[in-house]
Amino acid sequence: MFMKNKALILCIVGAGIMLYAGFQMLWTRYHERVTLNDIQSSLSQSKGNKNVPQKPFEPKKGEGFGTLTIPKLKKILPIVEGANPDDLAKGVGHVTGTSFPTMHDQIVLSGHRDTVFRHVGELKKGDSLIIKLDYGEFKYNIQKMSIVSSEETSIIHSTKPHEELVLTTCYPFYYIGNAPKRYIIYATPDQE
Repeated sequence: MFMKNKALILCIVGAGIMLYAGFQMLWTRYHERVTLNDIQSSLSQSKGNKNVPQKPFEPKKGEGFGTLTIPKLKKILPIVEGANPDDLAKGVGHVTGTSFPTMHDQIVLSGHRDTVFRHVGELKKGDSLIIKLDYGEFKYNIQKMSIVSSEETSIIHSTKPHEELVLTTCYPFYYIGNAPKRYIIYATPDQE
């Protein structure tokens, strides 16, 4: 009798965990869609393709301000200022303090491996990434990938006067819990 009750309890706990995880994923996708719709609406109202911000470009913390398109994955993702859990629940997080397109320095975008950056491991050298902001659209070509410790902080640094786009997510991709490593993608502006 005790073993039957124990098995029943384990099944209930397991089902509860699966329901919670499913709810979290749906909740994140909902917020991501809402943020993306707001950003796309805002970008469609912006004037022209100036490619240089008309004023200092300083999005507010938690604010959606642009999109990241990954053509190979057929993804258009919202970019939100900040990389804390609340920001990352809305989309790709721009690491505060790093640069923006045309500012000739390092731009760092972070995302969850199981939501926005779910298939970035499929990307290869030469694949393109496109950032769209209210002051223009900017294409980057992937140069390399690397895997580093989660403790590694030297990937975020100034690259002035050279512009570099860096995407970062947890690794391994299918790890349960806090992943011990980070998967980094480095891209440079397209020279077309």
